[in-house]
Amino acid sequence: MGTSSCGDHEKQRIEDEEQYGVLLYYKYTSVPDLDELVSFYESSCNSLGLLGRVRLSPKGVNVTVGGKLTALEEHIAAAKSNCLFEGTDFKLASCHHPLNDKVAEECGFTSLSIRVVEELVTFSPCPPLKPPEISNAGKHLSAAEFHSVLQSANGKSENKELVLLDARNLYETRIGKFESENVETLDPEIRQYSDLPTWIDQNAEKMKGKNVLMYCTGGIRCEMASAYIRSKGAGFENTFQLYGGIQRYLEQFPSGGFFKGKNFVFDHRISVGSSKEDIIGSCLLCNNTFDDYSPRCRCRLCRMLVLVCNHCRVKGDIYICELCRKHGKGEVPLSLDPLNQPSESNGDNTRRKLRILCLHGFRQNASSFKGRTGSLAKKLKNIAELVFIDAPHELQFIYQTATPPSGVCNKKFAWLVSSDFDKPSETGWTVAQCQFDPLQYQTQTEGFDKSLTYLKTAFEEKGPFDGILGFSQGAAMAAAVCGKQEQLVGEIDFRFCVLCSGFTPWPLLEMKEKRSIKCPSLHIFGSQPGKDRQIVTQASSDLAGLFEDGCATIVEHDFGHIIPTKSPYIDEIKAFLYQFI
Repeated sequence: MGTSSCGDHEKQRIEDEEQYGVLLYYKYTSVPDLDELVSFYESSCNSLGLLGRVRLSPKGVNVTVGGKLTALEEHIAAAKSNCLFEGTDFKLASCHHPLNDKVAEECGFTSLSIRVVEELVTFSPCPPLKPPEISNAGKHLSAAEFHSVLQSANGKSENKELVLLDARNLYETRIGKFESENVETLDPEIRQYSDLPTWIDQNAEKMKGKNVLMYCTGGIRCEMASAYIRSKGAGFENTFQLYGGIQRYLEQFPSGGFFKGKNFVFDHRISVGSSKEDIIGSCLLCNNTFDDYSPRCRCRLCRMLVLVCNHCRVKGDIYICELCRKHGKGEVPLSLDPLNQPSESNGDNTRRKLRILCLHGFRQNASSFKGRTGSLAKKLKNIAELVFIDAPHELQFIYQTATPPSGVCNKKFAWLVSSDFDKPSETGWTVAQCQFDPLQYQTQTEGFDKSLTYLKTAFEEKGPFDGILGFSQGAAMAAAVCGKQEQLVGEIDFRFCVLCSGFTPWPLLEMKEKRSIKCPSLHIFGSQPGKDRQIVTQASSDLAGLFEDGCATIVEHDFGHIIPTKSPYIDEIKAFLYQFI
């Protein structure tokens, strides 16, 4: 009886796993009503229990969601009822439930994220370039047509008229790629998709006058990239793309065909291989065959995924990816932290430090913020100089005790103020009208223009600065400046921002549904709701969501309203900053 019961449970477990799946699809099309489309996805995904990423723009949709197969099929049916999705290739694959919580969280499969963005995939670098017309994208080749072209070329001694172009990131190509005898494969070896336009510009001659066969995971990255290549004019007309990407090709040719290795995917499955299950990847350290990214090992400097086999992987080890080594950032033993090593520059042992302008929080000042970040400044002393300034809005001295405090108190300032803001009175202290309101930042909607003018002066007189670090309200102000970065060129120039315990300021709320921010950003906030009593965790998370996927790095900590300086958090901060040295 017990055996039968166990067998039934195991059978049910297997059936439950078989019912789970992942759905990928995209569509470039003109969206007449974004709000209506947002409502559709919120209603459909929430009611069906789907988790994952939904990216919407005036030019189309890009969706990767997971859930029960029946729920995914219902979602597909609902989408197909809308003429907007006519001709869409819905890629539905059955798979197991997410087994690795860390992987599922990194891939966004523990929650539902629906965002309006400027680009469905971040093709433009920072600062952005004008995207090509998607109508000029390369001709689609079905999996069978793509295979046939390679098969025809395979028998020739050398085919100089045909090249393969992999539009994916380096860590993807390291575990799987197309290989055809006598056909050159161009691997851009890029960290992220937004690096591809620069590579295309620098290597255009390798494609000019040839038939270019492009491919990526599911097809969407080839759309914009092929249009960009074709926009270069004569000699680039014959650019083609694999329709449905590697995923559709492996479905058509389950034994792999001309594709070797595994197809990296951006969900909890991590990778999908052919029936051959051949391994072409290798361990970063020992070079032995290995292609499993589930341990999520990353380069200490650029945070790119790296392959480290079970034998070589030791907790706390430092890894430097091949790209960082190639560009001279890995000339130290892997067992040492390169961030703590002096580097040579112009004959001395110090590199040029980053200059970072620091914006304090509400009712603080430059002096107090400098004191609070003393530990941070000390741990960053070899790579960054922190510069502190007071905000322009001076605040009243407020007390909640029976009598005003005695003694001298330093002035307090703010970047943003409420509509009933009163300048300091000559009498000094003012009694508080009510208890401290932890949501007061939501009413601080005034004063941005004055603060922006003030920052322009600070950049002119105290600059130049490589980046801006903001804490609490200072982070909100810094984020608002990031949102206007394109309009501020020549007045407020910087390359990155670090936003600690921030929230979305009013200037960004006005543009929230219009476009995402492309400034490289590091977002630091508490992971446990309630620990930060000033700014709720969700507010900081929402602010991070306004930045493009390829431009935002998130560091969550276990503390409250602070900037953590203990490991591993300080290591994450250093790793982000090191990219700009």
